[in-house]
Amino acid sequence: MSATASNVQSNDGSKRYAHFSGYQRLHGAANQSLQPARYRMHALRYTATALQTVGLVLLYYCFSIGITFYQKWFIKEFRFPLTVVICHLVVKFVLSGLLRLAYQIYTGKPRILLGWAVYVKQLAITGVASALDIGFSNWSFEFITVSLYTMTKSTCIIFILGFSLVFGLERRRCSLVFIVLLIALGLFMFTYQSTQFNTEGFVLVLSASFLAGLRWTLAQLVMQRKEVGLGNPIDMIFHVQPWMILGLLPLAIAFEGIPIATSEKVFRFRDAEVVLRTSKYVLAGSLLAFLMELSEYLLLTYTSSLTLSIAGIIKEVCTLYLAVKYSGDEMSSMNLLGLIICLLGIALHIVVKSLNTNAEEDTVYERLGSEQNLLNTGNEVGDDSDEEVCHFEMQPLTRRQQAHRMGS
Repeated sequence: MSATASNVQSNDGSKRYAHFSGYQRLHGAANQSLQPARYRMHALRYTATALQTVGLVLLYYCFSIGITFYQKWFIKEFRFPLTVVICHLVVKFVLSGLLRLAYQIYTGKPRILLGWAVYVKQLAITGVASALDIGFSNWSFEFITVSLYTMTKSTCIIFILGFSLVFGLERRRCSLVFIVLLIALGLFMFTYQSTQFNTEGFVLVLSASFLAGLRWTLAQLVMQRKEVGLGNPIDMIFHVQPWMILGLLPLAIAFEGIPIATSEKVFRFRDAEVVLRTSKYVLAGSLLAFLMELSEYLLLTYTSSLTLSIAGIIKEVCTLYLAVKYSGDEMSSMNLLGLIICLLGIALHIVVKSLNTNAEEDTVYERLGSEQNLLNTGNEVGDDSDEEVCHFEMQPLTRRQQAHRMGS
């Protein structure tokens, strides 16, 4: 290469470098000028997300705590808890059907309607367990205080863990045994020598907790099966309500049939205003129950199960505080210590579950990263390694790994 050619190439390279440096400086200045706008955009996004989460949590608190005290007050006035629950179920079925119809008219897409075989197989047990859970919970309000009800119903997490182990949704860990024992100890201390303890009501709400564990575990299995098609909570509510009505109706007839038929507040009324007032209270409770269930699903959909669990703990603390402050519930130092231990057990379960979930996700990402490295290595080496790399790539992944792969 001659000196002239070298000088030309050098000058051309210098011009290119100068042009690139100028572009880099200009691009860097533009980025710096955009930084405040990006920060403002991110701040607005985080603020909107935080406000949305707080709003959903407050809605959940209002409806959940509100229906607890509302039902406690109403059952004292109208001692037919199973009949009240059946009325709630009928109203929820009608409301969910109207929402499905409105959605269908708005989008032009038909909503799912399960066939009889799938309907019976997938939802019969879930519906009956749900009906007995809600029925026993309302029935217990005749005998126990709000604080004892709240504490006993919080043991539902023990039964959810147990059924999750049975159905393979949770792995067997030593930490689960410790958590269950901690919650059980807290419940024992909370009910120990309680002046407002009632055995009949305690058995009812403990049975409701057991059924709630079965109910939510089966509901999780059904909603996670894409072939069933009940991932939308409105569709789930619509399909499960008839089973709940059928499951609770025999108990309502057996225990409340004759009393309600001879009650002056219902069929043997002397004043129509009494019936209208009772109907108004039942309808208000039905709306509260529907909105509570809907707010729970919305909170779970737009945040996470961890947020819902933490919100549940704070909700129980608020409920207990309101029960002691305004409902006259009594609590000794032993009961208070039991409350703290029980809530610590629930909080520990949330932390352990969150850590285990993060660990599983890290393992999945490491696996996917190692696959990508093998593919890159195979491309660099040549044709000899293609068969081995492709063979490794074609090995089946779990559903969780496939979901992460599709999302990445």
